[in-house]
Amino acid sequence: MKRNALLGAVIMLAVTSASEAAADGGPGPLGVTAVAVATPQAARVGALFAAEDAEAGSLVGEHFCTASVVRSPHHNLIATAAHCLEGDGEFVFVPGYRDGQAPYGVWKVDRVFLPAGWAKNRDEDSDVAFAALDELKAEGVEDVVGANRFATGTATGATAVTVTGYPHDAEDPVRCTNRPTPHDRSQQRIACPGLTGGTSGSPWVNGDGRVVGVLGGHEQGGSTADVSYSVVLGAEAAELYRAATADP
Repeated sequence: MKRNALLGAVIMLAVTSASEAAADGGPGPLGVTAVAVATPQAARVGALFAAEDAEAGSLVGEHFCTASVVRSPHHNLIATAAHCLEGDGEFVFVPGYRDGQAPYGVWKVDRVFLPAGWAKNRDEDSDVAFAALDELKAEGVEDVVGANRFATGTATGATAVTVTGYPHDAEDPVRCTNRPTPHDRSQQRIACPGLTGGTSGSPWVNGDGRVVGVLGGHEQGGSTADVSYSVVLGAEAAELYRAATADP
């Protein structure tokens, strides 16, 4: 999905536990990637799997992208990268996934919302998407793990952001806090080591608890493990969010 598979080994060199306590309680050291501590906030981020892999009974080693729960009227919405949800297959979302376990359940994707720019010609400036999930035990995913607000029109780099995602060669999420900078008028970038394949779709959450970026965009998130990208969430993302939150 994102990155060359040869970059997977970088995560072992980049991950350190030294900054994680600070990252959970505040910005902490900038530009340091660490294994994410299991917290209620971290549970809003999860791994995406093909439904057939989840049904096979073992989740280990099968996740391919990251997504996060965002606030919605129906309490059922996740945000990710558009390139994570293309194709005809069925997908499931596992919030708080760790070591093959689904502590908050396995949630089936019911509907996918892709922006026109991506659906028509896979425009990297449109690499953001939403998915509505089926209920589980008569509850929406937001009722179980909470959600962050999805924010458009936020100035790039106004505050530092924390990126949390699942490298495909790891069974725990990692996170890094840093300040994004503009790449061009429609793309933003962040310097964080070890965000390898599988972290596409990771939320960029600012100090106000708002998702102001989604890892993807330029080069489907970046061609190296040290610099990652997101589309600037503007009018197209706002329109897509309205469509995804409208009554079915």
